[in-house]
Amino acid sequence: MTDKMEARPLAGGPGWHVRDMLCRCGPDDAPFEEEHDTVAVAAVLSGTFTYRTTQGGSLLAPGAILLGNHGRCFQCGHEHGTGDRCLSFHFTADYWEGIAGAVPGAHRGRFEVPSLPPAAALLPTTAMLEVARNLGQPAMEEVALAFAATALGMSAGLTLEGGGHRASDERRISEAVRRIELSAHECGDERLSLGALAADAAMSPCHFLRTFRRLVGMTPHQFVLHVRMQKAAVRIRTTDIALTAIALDAGFNDLSTFGRRFRRVMGASPGAYRRQTRS
Repeated sequence: MTDKMEARPLAGGPGWHVRDMLCRCGPDDAPFEEEHDTVAVAAVLSGTFTYRTTQGGSLLAPGAILLGNHGRCFQCGHEHGTGDRCLSFHFTADYWEGIAGAVPGAHRGRFEVPSLPPAAALLPTTAMLEVARNLGQPAMEEVALAFAATALGMSAGLTLEGGGHRASDERRISEAVRRIELSAHECGDERLSLGALAADAAMSPCHFLRTFRRLVGMTPHQFVLHVRMQKAAVRIRTTDIALTAIALDAGFNDLSTFGRRFRRVMGASPGAYRRQTRS
């Protein structure tokens, strides 16, 4: 592990542990190679980085899930930006076998793809993970099991999509992702329109849209909404700030629009979602 990687243990028990991983590597640092000594499933909370395994390579953005098979080598690089943060769950082979046995179609518990892209279906899980950093040990093990089973189930049957991409496109999309991370909360920000993001990337809107969707897993507009909803969900669960203020701070024009979108993605209204932490 590079000396620019900080691993803070959060919880663990027989066969599993979870760490808060903060990486400060950047374009001047060479990609580092390691071997997964456990089964690894990690949620990307911020930043971007490239991740390559024998299953293939991908650009990981906030909301993506890193998948690592036990005993397989991997390489991480930050040639397109500095730093990332992940919540990383690790399972021994025996413990993982128990998880895989409960997931239909899990192909003996091995991942066939290197990662899962951000997706609306994953947002409740990734929001829960951020909240879980402050939970105690028993609750954290429940979160770990649910997260691992969700990731394995979603990856079952997937194969790496064909079609390569240029390093310059990867760099431009990574820069766009980081721009969205920083500005997604700004309501009505024209800098996050498709035209503005494409112009900043020196790409045509059509090429930018196609490349962004291929590398990130969703369109730029969908990713803006994903980032906004993720940040809002965490604040709802961890603070007593008024829901209207959270909606406005997250870049939504009014509470009713925010409420409809929140319910559609999270499965509960903002108020009900907050009450779940009080029960």
